[in-house]
Parts: sequence; structure tokens; C-alpha cells
Amino acid sequence: MNILLIRLRMIGDVIFTTPAIRALRRRYPDARISYLVEDAAAPVVQGNPHLDDVLVVPLTTGLARIADDWRIGADLRRRRFDLVIDFHGGPRGSWLSWLTRAPRRIGYTVPGRSWMYTEAVARPRQLRPRHSVENQWDLLAALGIGAPERTLDSVEMPERADVRARVDARLQSNGIGADTPLVVMHVSAGNPFRRWPVDRFAAVAARLVQDDPSRVVVLTSGPSEAGAADEAAREAQQQLPSGLASRIARCGEFDLAELRALVGRAALYIGGDSGPLHIAGTTRAPVVGLYGPTLPVRSAPWRDPAIASEAVERADLACRPCDQRQCVHSDFRCLTSLTADSVVAAAERAMSRSSSPSGRVNPGGPAISARDPEAPRMAHFGTRS
Repeated sequence: MNILLIRLRMIGDVIFTTPAIRALRRRYPDARISYLVEDAAAPVVQGNPHLDDVLVVPLTTGLARIADDWRIGADLRRRRFDLVIDFHGGPRGSWLSWLTRAPRRIGYTVPGRSWMYTEAVARPRQLRPRHSVENQWDLLAALGIGAPERTLDSVEMPERADVRARVDARLQSNGIGADTPLVVMHVSAGNPFRRWPVDRFAAVAARLVQDDPSRVVVLTSGPSEAGAADEAAREAQQQLPSGLASRIARCGEFDLAELRALVGRAALYIGGDSGPLHIAGTTRAPVVGLYGPTLPVRSAPWRDPAIASEAVERADLACRPCDQRQCVHSDFRCLTSLTADSVVAAAERAMSRSSSPSGRVNPGGPAISARDPEAPRMAHFGTRS
């Protein structure tokens, strides 16, 4: 059996397919399983032990994409897949599924594109209070695979040993020892509907250090929003006595693999509902998620319930959830009304559930070697020069 899985983007959505990858490996232990993904989210599945190949496609637009996709489709067709599962459901995912000419192609019922699949699974268009892992898992029902269980089929993003060593070295160079209780706080989000105010992050960081001066808070951000993390760090340091200001750290930018290693050794992660939150969900670190227009029932960490996860949200707003295209109140109140006090309280609850006396937790699974034979092979479909 030769199987292709397609989930082109986003980071969180790719993470939410990882339980299905494991289930397919159980169902077809001898199959060759490949995963097609775009560049930005490729690190999520790069080390997945249940995959044989990771096929990375460039994110292009216009005529360049049409030309790229014809070439990619021809390559996929030569690989002779028996089964294709399109977890994406977007125009590009549907098109590439069809181009494989696989005898069995499973995807969602989508107006104008369902004909590209041999089997189409209904997907309601409205926002449902149902986890995204379960929504994507619906495509496995036709294969006789039962419902997912969090303890058996948690999300995963294996930590690479070389990346962990690199992150440890960077922390040490910033004076952060291996036994330091570490709080990772991601202060940015690509979507303005999911961006909590910087001054609130600063207030939470300062409070957490004041409550326990042994802690170090490391502030991270996306590469285009480094200024937000810098601002939060400065504001937090200004709220602390001079002797504690050094407990607020930046440590530079972290790519996805490095962020996974950083959170894997942390006592706590705090952030909005974005890709880094879902990366944190692949570890055993306690997580505090800040939910504005989205619902934790749809996107909270999908993992063993024994691992602490706290959701901070406004459950009393009738406008939640929304399609995140226009705020009907024009003030993003679902996020801006979340208080620093509520986040600090959630953080303390989450850390109190940690079994480690130092406040640290064990990382989510062993690190894999950069040359681990169990890791999938990477193939990049380049653009035409």
C-alpha cells in the first residue's frame, strides 16, 4: 500500500493531522506513507517516525503555481499512490489529489471540487464546537478506523537531538541553566484577531517573576513581529526591581524546531491560539492558551488530559466564535477584555499540577537524531528557474 497524505498549511492544522498519521501506521503497518506539505509547516512532520517521506512544495501564486503544480502532479503520478487523503480541502489540495490519479482519493465534500475525489466526506460549513483533530479524523472512517482517543493518539512533533543541543547552548549563553524553571511566552500571532495586547504580556511576565524569582520568562515571537517581543520584554523589566529585570529574557528568534525544543524543557507555555501554541501542545509542558474569536473545544492541545492545559476565554460573548474577517464590535473585545490577572491565575494553576518539585516537566518524548533512520526522507519540489 502506497499512501499520500495532503495538508499544505497552516502549522496548527498540520499538527492536528499527526494523530491520524499514527492511526494510519497502525492500520497499515507495512504501507509506505508520504506527506505533502508546504515549506512553512514542513518542520512539523520532518521527524515524524510514522512517515516514510515528506514531500515539500513551494508556496507560489498565479501562473507560477499553475506551472509548479503540473510538474508536481506529474511527479506524484509517477510515484503510483494507491490511496490519497486530502486533509486540506483547499483548491490546491484538491487539484494535487486529482493529479495523482490514485485509484482511491478521499477528501471533503466541497462545492465545485468534490469530483476530484473518489470518496467525498461531508464537512459542515458552520463553525462547530468540535475539535479540529476530530474533524480531520472523519476522513479515516472510510478505512475502518475508529474514533480518536487523546491518550492514544495525541499530537506529536518529535524533538531533534541536534536542535535541543543548539537551544540548550543558546540558553546557557544567556545565563539560563538547565534546572532553571522556564516560562515561554509567545507574544505574537499572524492574525490580529488572535493578538493579545503587548502590555498584558508584559504584566503577566513581571508578575510571574515577582511570584517566584527563580523563574526566567523567555519571550518569543514570529520573525516579522520581533518588535512586539522586544517591547514586552522592556515593559516587563521596567515593572521589576533592578535585581529581577534579568529574569526576563529574549534569547533571539527560534524557528519551529527550536521552539519545540525550547518548550519541551519549559515549566509553562503561554500564548494565543496560533501555530506556536499547537507546537507547545506536542510537549508535556503545561499550556495556557488565550482564546479570542476561537474556541478551546476546537483547538486546545490534543494530548493526554493528565498534562495541564488551561484556557482563558470570554465564554459570555454571543459573537464567539467568528470567521475572523470583521469584528462586529470593532474592538476585538474577545481578546482585549482578557485580563492579566486571569492569565496569571491560569498559569499558577497549570504549574501547580506539574509533578516536578522544581516546576519543570519532562519533554514530550525522546529527541531523535538528525540522522535517525526512523525519520522520514525529505524531498523538495523546487520552482522552475
